[in-house]
Amino acid sequence: MNYTDRSGKVKRVSTESTIERLSARDRLLSAASDLFYEEGVHTVGVDRIVEHAGVAKATLYALFGNKEGLVRAYLTARHDHTRERMTRELAARFQTPRERLLGVFEVQGLSFTEPGFRGCAFVGANAESSEGTSLEEVTDDYRNWVHTLFLDLAEEAGTTKPENLARQLVLLYDGAGISAWMDHDPSVADAARTVAATLIDAAIPGDRVPSPSGSAPRSR
Repeated sequence: MNYTDRSGKVKRVSTESTIERLSARDRLLSAASDLFYEEGVHTVGVDRIVEHAGVAKATLYALFGNKEGLVRAYLTARHDHTRERMTRELAARFQTPRERLLGVFEVQGLSFTEPGFRGCAFVGANAESSEGTSLEEVTDDYRNWVHTLFLDLAEEAGTTKPENLARQLVLLYDGAGISAWMDHDPSVADAARTVAATLIDAAIPGDRVPSPSGSAPRSR
């Protein structure tokens, strides 16, 4: 990077330190994501994270302030990834509001088959955080997004009571994630989608529901 000093001479400034800091931040977040998700945010100490990331402990404190700051960054990054993936996949895979509402469960199911899947990172982090801490704020942001996601899609689909349907689907979404993890059964995504379809169709006036066998649809 170049700049012009007061005498008008062009001088070059090395960006190596900036690049190194960005690289260290990425490595720390990657290490935190692996260790916190697998073992829990309180179980894993700072020493293990910096060893895993290959950086100095002072670098962690310089970049994130403290361990809580790193946990916040880890959860924020997971939230961003989940939100972006959901938005992208819903737009690419589904055409109508009803299809997108039901498609949330299909997109959720993509994570169930990933190696090392251990359920919702925010459930674990919230269980370990103290009331009123900054970690609780991050997990609350995630939960608000989940509720808003279902509510907005339910309204777009023209359901009769979108708030009630959204609440039901959030419960189903949570249950599917826990079941896929605890029972080691990724196929629960299909079961959750089937139940969601029944709830959604019951909430859309005049909707026509295909029979399970694929025969001609019947009117409600």
